[in-house]
Amino acid sequence: MEAKQHAYYGIAACQRAVDEQPEQAFQTGLIEVPDTVVPMIEMLKFFITLVAVAVACCAESPKPAIRPTRTLSLFNGKNLDGWYTWLRENKYEDPQHVFSVKDGMLRISGEEWGGVATKESYRDYHLIVEWRWGGPNWGERKAHARDSGILVHSIGEDGAASGVWLESIESQVIEGGTGDFILVAGKGKPTMTAEVRTDPSGETFWQKGGDHRTRDSGRFNWYGRDPDWKDDLGFRGKRDVEKPVGEWNRQEVIADGDTLTNILNGVVVNHGTKCSPSEGKIQLQSEGAEIWIRKVELRQLAR
Repeated sequence: MEAKQHAYYGIAACQRAVDEQPEQAFQTGLIEVPDTVVPMIEMLKFFITLVAVAVACCAESPKPAIRPTRTLSLFNGKNLDGWYTWLRENKYEDPQHVFSVKDGMLRISGEEWGGVATKESYRDYHLIVEWRWGGPNWGERKAHARDSGILVHSIGEDGAASGVWLESIESQVIEGGTGDFILVAGKGKPTMTAEVRTDPSGETFWQKGGDHRTRDSGRFNWYGRDPDWKDDLGFRGKRDVEKPVGEWNRQEVIADGDTLTNILNGVVVNHGTKCSPSEGKIQLQSEGAEIWIRKVELRQLAR
């Protein structure tokens, strides 16, 4: 009988403690309960704290990166569903319509520096982007090589890289240098190892069987990049795989574990290993040049 009474008092006291601010009530002595009830209230407080911590942890945990098991069309040709924009000056707003959809294609004007990124993160995929250059350049890039980029394994805060892009590894899109790998630092520094040859100026070019080089900044040039490359509008190198302005290019990035491979118009132009990070968002750059994109597609890796 005594145990039942204590249980009853315990429930009633707990209810009053919740309703009447228990800390103040117990400290002032306004609520008197048997000694056996105190541990129950302390346990209740501990449980509430535990639940709050668990909820907070769940809210902060990022969603796991998606590994495609079928073909995913990331760009639907109608709108930017599944994407969001970030611009250096306007952040999440796009008053100048730097990113727009016209005639089933994504137009990136290049007028303001920034990017359009997937809302989801991905890993272990075969990415295909079909693109072509458009009209003249803007601003500080007006007289320079047309420039853009495909950022993969993009992580961290928007604008962490120079106030513009996500921390990432870039599959470069630039006249004469399409297919380079660039390590885009944010709060952290991405890393990559590649087999390379080094020219007298210290520039590194991908070369299968070459020396192993690990970097956390800078660029691994695609194998055929012209050593006399100049940052001039319309630059064409002797061995360029990129098609002339106005023609469609097919750029592929194969992300397999911690390796990345760049393929341009059917030619393997660059390869890196021991990449970190090895998963993340995909971001398409606006970097002073107009570029049109008609396909952004993820395929399951062929095993």
